[in-house]
Parts: sequence; structure tokens; C-alpha cells
Amino acid sequence: MKKINLGQKDIIHFIGIGGIGMSGLAQIMKNMGFRIQGSDQIKNKNTLSCSKVGIKIFIGHSKKNIQNATILVKSSAIKDSNIEIKHARKKKVPIYTRADVLADVVSLKKNIIVTGSHGKTTTTSLISKILSDQKLDPTIINGGVINSLKSNAKFGRGEWAILEADESDGSFLKLPINYSIVTNLDYEHIDYYKNFKNLEKSFIKFIEKTPPTGKSIICIDDKKIKKIYKRILNKNILTYGESKNASYKISNIRYKIDHTIFNISYKDIKKRNKKIKNIQLKLLGKHNVFNATASIAVCLNLGVDQNIIKKSLKKFSGVQRRMTKIFFKGKNDFYDDYAHHPTEIKSILDGVKNVNKNRKIISVFEPHRYSRVLSLKREFALSFSKSNIVLVCPIYSAGEKKNSKFDIVKFGNLISKLSNTEVILIKNHKELVKFFRKNLIKDEIIIGMGAGLISKWMGDLKNIL
Repeated sequence: MKKINLGQKDIIHFIGIGGIGMSGLAQIMKNMGFRIQGSDQIKNKNTLSCSKVGIKIFIGHSKKNIQNATILVKSSAIKDSNIEIKHARKKKVPIYTRADVLADVVSLKKNIIVTGSHGKTTTTSLISKILSDQKLDPTIINGGVINSLKSNAKFGRGEWAILEADESDGSFLKLPINYSIVTNLDYEHIDYYKNFKNLEKSFIKFIEKTPPTGKSIICIDDKKIKKIYKRILNKNILTYGESKNASYKISNIRYKIDHTIFNISYKDIKKRNKKIKNIQLKLLGKHNVFNATASIAVCLNLGVDQNIIKKSLKKFSGVQRRMTKIFFKGKNDFYDDYAHHPTEIKSILDGVKNVNKNRKIISVFEPHRYSRVLSLKREFALSFSKSNIVLVCPIYSAGEKKNSKFDIVKFGNLISKLSNTEVILIKNHKELVKFFRKNLIKDEIIIGMGAGLISKWMGDLKNIL
């Protein structure tokens, strides 16, 4: 881990402070007493939340922004060609990645590090809720806004920190670990890893970083995790899932209209058989039962009382952009979700359909990154089988160059064929509005899915419809 000399007199400038991870770290450091400022191309919810805690924000990138800065922190999305990066190098201002600074900041805490291809934001949020209710006052840095905090970050005075770790660029390997959670492993971020074997190796390294004094908690029901399990040298591993051999075995899942109920069986420290019955979770879908079980496992190992765990899960108010209900019109419910990978889309639609068998589902899907859609084209096309209609919006490139291999018409036809559903191509926000003005009936569930502009588009519908 790179040691950084951070001083209270330093002016620490964040490039790309509008990112969810960057804004969270910036706010934590501001609350610790550091002098923080930052820049980004546009205003968004994250820059506004930074402004509210007294962080100076520059909109647009410029040499002037860093004229007083003594340290730069850069987002992984920032290229070397960025004018602030180039000027800092010229001035010999030290430049660090977010992961380097985060690792340094939390080095004096005991850390619970949550990673995985899907579910890490929700899992981090659930652990945060439980430990906060236990009065442990944890530090929290999450990949989504926790509704009860109205923020994705909180500086706590307690000894524990709960961190969502980003595996997309390998930076999760830089973080100091006491306890770790791996929710699942999927074919993702191959643009960085080059191939799936390299991604597997990184996850094995991550799990093996967990010290003997801690535990690594992994989902044994996940096929790709099960595949690498035998290659892991650590013996301090606990597993969870519906598998009969899981350390924390899930059973008797019951899906209700606004919550899910399930049981967990496990052995305590003295190897006595224990069971927690009728755990109520204010989230839908089997994937969230698994996320909750991971959070329960780590909290039990920290000595949290199971009654506090049950109360916390029952009261959990969710995470923004994780099946967030944004408004309703008549008997039609509009939701916003971050799902931008086939596994996430399928999990969301399965969860919704489980408790809304007779309601029509309309998916408003914004494809994210040419590289992701092209490498998982068939998987995307198969993921919408529980949706009655799929509105396919323009692809959000996330900075990637346009790829001529991607044909949105052919992509839409493939979804229609493999998911056996109706597909309508939407060219822009106006067409989306026009569609709902003409075609909205009643008792329909509308879900916006994606990681780009779709959240704003769905939010705008509230004011227009």
C-alpha cells in the first residue's frame, strides 16, 4: 500500500468529484478536518452534496482550479490527457488515485470490505444499518446513497469502517482488510482485466488478503465463486447460500408485496446449531435475501445481537437507485434502478414478477458501454423474459468511442426474439414521454434501468406526466 503524507494544511483537490466514490471519500476527509476541493464536468447530486458540507466545487476542468492545490486525487475515469493532470505534473504536484488515498485514510480503522460483481452497494448499506443500530458508529463509504443517511458516506467515531470496494480496475486489492465479503463473480470489466481468468485471479488475491484474525464471507451458491473456491489458500472462509453445506444456510424464502421473509441456520462460535426465523427484509428478490445473509453473517461474527439484526433489516429504508419508487400515476408505479448488467436485470425482473404475477411490466432500458453490450449481447437479450415490453434507449457510452459493430436495431430484435417480448426503440427523452402519454394503461410497473442518463429521464417523467 502506498503511504501518503496527508496534512491538515494541504489543499487536496479531487478531479472527478462528481463520481459516487470520489464524492464519498471527499466528504469523509472534509469531516476529518482536511481542506478539500474538487472539479467535475457537470453539476449533479454528488457535487451538490459535497457543496452542502462546505467543499468548494469547480464545474469544468481548468489549470486555475488547481493553482493552490498541494495534492491531487483522481478518479479512475480521469484520463492522463486531462488538463488538470497535465498541469499538476508540470508543477510537480503529487497525484494519487482514489484507492491509494482511501486505503491511507482507513488504515487506522478495522475494515469490512464488500466486493462482488453485483449487490455490493446494498450489502454495504445493510451492514451499515445494523452496526449503526448497534451504536458502533461506523465510518461508511458506499457506492449508493443510503436513504436513512441521505448520503453515501459518513465519518464515524467508532473503530469499524464499512467500505464498498471497486473491482472494476483492480483497486480493491489496495484496501486494508479485517473482514471481507464477496457477493458473487460475473463476466464484467473485461476491458480492464483482458480475460476472465485475470478477473478470477484478482478475486482470489482479494479473499487471500483477509487475515487469520478475520473472516472472508463468500456466496457458495454462485457458480463462478464455487469454481475458484478450491484454489483459495485461506482457511478462514465462511460461506452462505441455499446450499446444504453453507455456513449460513438460507431456507423458507417467502415473497410478499413489499418485503421478503426467510430463515437462516448456522453454527455459533461454540459450534452449537442456531436458527434465526422469520427475518423480514424490506427489499424484494432472492438476490437481496443473499445480500442480507452476507450482512447478517459478518455482523454475527462481530458479536451483534440477532434481535438488533432482525429489527435493523425490518426497518431498512433502502438505497437510492435500487428499485427506488419515484412516483405513481393512477395505478401505474414508476421505479428507477441501477441495473446495467444482464444478471442484475434478470434478478430485478424475477423479484418484481414473483409478487406481481398479474401486473404488466415495462422495462425502460439504457444500454451501458459498447464493450459491455457487445461482449454480453446474448445474455442481455435473454434477461428480459419477465418484461412485457422493453423500451430500448440510446446506448450510454461512458466515455467509450462509438463502435460500428453495435447495431441497436439488431440488438432490439435479438431481445425480442430471445426474451419473447415486445421491443420498442426510443431515440430520445421526447419519444419516451410521447410513448407513455399514448400507451400508459393502468396497473403497470415501469422500471428504468441503467447507469447513465436514464435516472434523470425517469425523474423528469414525474414532472411531465
